[in-house]
Amino acid sequence: MTRGRTRAVKLAGVMAAILALSACVAGSGEAGHAASGGLVSQLLLGFWHGLIGPVTLIGEIINRVFPHLLPWQVRLYETKASGAAYDLGFYLGLAGGPSFAFGRRWR
Repeated sequence: MTRGRTRAVKLAGVMAAILALSACVAGSGEAGHAASGGLVSQLLLGFWHGLIGPVTLIGEIINRVFPHLLPWQVRLYETKASGAAYDLGFYLGLAGGPSFAFGRRWR
């Protein structure tokens, strides 16, 4: 495989993973269902929402500035998950998420 083709395959894989995992953003039906689960599901849901928090924040700002640009509503925080397990997972996800990884890369 050529280098360009390898890069395209990797990019397609990353995009497919992002689209598949975006079904669990805060405010979606799937996230609401997971929030009604036990402590472990709330912890993992909070961790996931913390990991994707910086990207979700950008989507929420776009929705506020241009209300009808995106075909869906983006929420930073799942309101149906009101527990310490979700909060702990959310903050752990924020601490270990993309903003932390990119910050270390640029030092």
